[in-house]
Amino acid sequence: MLNEPPGINSSMTDIKVLSTIGMRTVLEDVVPAFERTSGLTVRRVYDSSVALLKRIDGGETGDAAVFTAAGIDDLIRQGKVVKRTDLARSGVGVAVAKGAPKPDIGTAGAFKDALLKAKSIAHSKTGASGLYFMTLIERLGIADAVNAKAIVRDGVVAEIAARGEAELAVQQISELMQSSGVDIVGPLPAELQSITIFSAGVFRNSPQAEAANALIADLASPARGALIRRKGMEPV
Repeated sequence: MLNEPPGINSSMTDIKVLSTIGMRTVLEDVVPAFERTSGLTVRRVYDSSVALLKRIDGGETGDAAVFTAAGIDDLIRQGKVVKRTDLARSGVGVAVAKGAPKPDIGTAGAFKDALLKAKSIAHSKTGASGLYFMTLIERLGIADAVNAKAIVRDGVVAEIAARGEAELAVQQISELMQSSGVDIVGPLPAELQSITIFSAGVFRNSPQAEAANALIADLASPARGALIRRKGMEPV
């Protein structure tokens, strides 16, 4: 019999985690060892936090949620999640197809020029980075020019650049890194950067709350700091 973390109910065989795509690679590294230790199966559902919140509004639930901090706070206000545990800080970056020239994005002016010169730009529709990017191009006064050549989809938009369908991809760096077909140009310049906190919480009505808490504690452990950095983020 497997040794189980204290308090985990062995009569149930799995837990369900709803997670933002930005934390997918961290979960995929952490979950196998957690499953071996606990004897549980961790079912993962990945989407943007906004899309997952809509699914929860429609009645979907789970045991643990790994969303943006704002998303977890929203669920706490609704009484659906008990508390928030912060996991990682994530910045927005730019990627190009592997081997393609990398534009200068080191300053606000250079980044603006790169967007104007690019023939096409991919960004997410409902992800935190995509929502921020839409406000950013308004702030830079180039919304019309960028929107005319934007490819807006959810998922890992770096795949669009990897296929040669977009010259630039703008998204959380942790998400851009999920495509093997791109090179990361770098983060947005500091004066334009937006930092997202990824956080976790346990659903109030979860029958596997103790197991969900154990998984979140694992994700939040200082020992996971090196993993989080490898995935393009910083531990909180």
